[in-house]
Amino acid sequence: MTRAAEIVKGAPAVDCRPWPRHILTMDQWAELAREPLVLLAAWADTVQVHALYRDGQSVVPVSIEPDAAFYPALSPYHPSARLFERTIRDLWGHMAAGGDDGAWLDHGHWPHSKPLSIRPGPRPPTADPPEFLPVEDDRLMHWPIGPVGSGVGEAYHLRLTLDGSRIVRAESRLGYTHKGILTLMRAKSPRIAARFAARLAGDGTVAHSIAFARATEAAMSVEAPPRAAALRTLMLHLERVATHLDDLGIVAGMAGSADAQGRSGVQQEYLRRGLAATFGHRLMMDVVVPGGVSADADAIGLSGMRQVLGAVLAEVPILDALFATGALAARLTGVGDCAAGDAVRRCQARLDAIHRDTEAAIALLTDLPEGPLTVALPAESGEGIGWAPSARGGIWHWLRLDHGQIAAVFPRDPGWDLWPMAEAALAGQDAGDAALICASFGLPVSGMDL
Repeated sequence: MTRAAEIVKGAPAVDCRPWPRHILTMDQWAELAREPLVLLAAWADTVQVHALYRDGQSVVPVSIEPDAAFYPALSPYHPSARLFERTIRDLWGHMAAGGDDGAWLDHGHWPHSKPLSIRPGPRPPTADPPEFLPVEDDRLMHWPIGPVGSGVGEAYHLRLTLDGSRIVRAESRLGYTHKGILTLMRAKSPRIAARFAARLAGDGTVAHSIAFARATEAAMSVEAPPRAAALRTLMLHLERVATHLDDLGIVAGMAGSADAQGRSGVQQEYLRRGLAATFGHRLMMDVVVPGGVSADADAIGLSGMRQVLGAVLAEVPILDALFATGALAARLTGVGDCAAGDAVRRCQARLDAIHRDTEAAIALLTDLPEGPLTVALPAESGEGIGWAPSARGGIWHWLRLDHGQIAAVFPRDPGWDLWPMAEAALAGQDAGDAALICASFGLPVSGMDL
């Protein structure tokens, strides 16, 4: 038994499925934070702050009740907790003692501060432009990128501190497309709330929908039928392939390779058309619902999908060669180098993932089970956690149900991990490579703008 397991073993547990949620004391919370665990998410409700850890193969949800609105910060031990703590402060008003107390989603324009707390506060003073760390040296300068820029894209602000053309520090600020999604999903049935989950992030429509559906099914102790489960898995593979192709095309275009950009774009467009023919929507929106899927896949579309995926498989070696050698590889090598590798390694990882997902999707197409597509959902109370792998990383959803209606919910998008990684990768790089570095991470925005 690990030390983390020993810490939570004696703590009272809430019936959260499939992993019980343990209620910790302040000391236990702080001690657990010092253990070598992976922090997956942190969020809150009106009376408690929650954290979700991975301990080896185990998932460990824990909670604490803040003392006079304060709780021990996780960010000194888990840097990825910094953005979670800022979000908890903005939405619920709980403060991380010893952590980052800066705003994240709240830009000073909401009607109330801490809107999800028991007693929302008055409207705060407007902070425009957003506050960033000051420049400590007269030789340094700030270069603001966004939130409004040329073309069509998600709104974010990236503030670079420069010494000449070298990036000394990178700071990001999101929240420009804040949707109030946690309030919109509350007091709704899971089937209705699933529409909001599907619209959290266009690059993870299926993954967010499946994570939400699995959390609901866990809370209600139901399972999707075998055919629905197989269709969900198939859609996950296809979504990841399409997203990776899109990312590769964007990076190739920024790096000046029209050949790689065109090849990626053509395959992605054919795949999106196939998805629309098979599932009724290019992003497969609203196909996954709690309890199963809303409709069966079109038989002709499934047949055509085999041809589309065969073409993708044939194109992967060509793209792999373009990204591994020549001018494109030279342009990406060493760009945005960090613990996760440089831009060229991130592109090669996407190509490997495309190959695996495409082969897995083809295998599923040859052996889809028959049977019902959905099961009825009982109007029960419960709490559940669901997970799904997206092209960006793991997506996690937690929810609490009260007689079949959502009482509280939190979706964890991979962007919570990727933005801090990108900030670290930007430091020390040339400012002219900033956009290319960000593209190489495929930074999502919408899924974090809750």
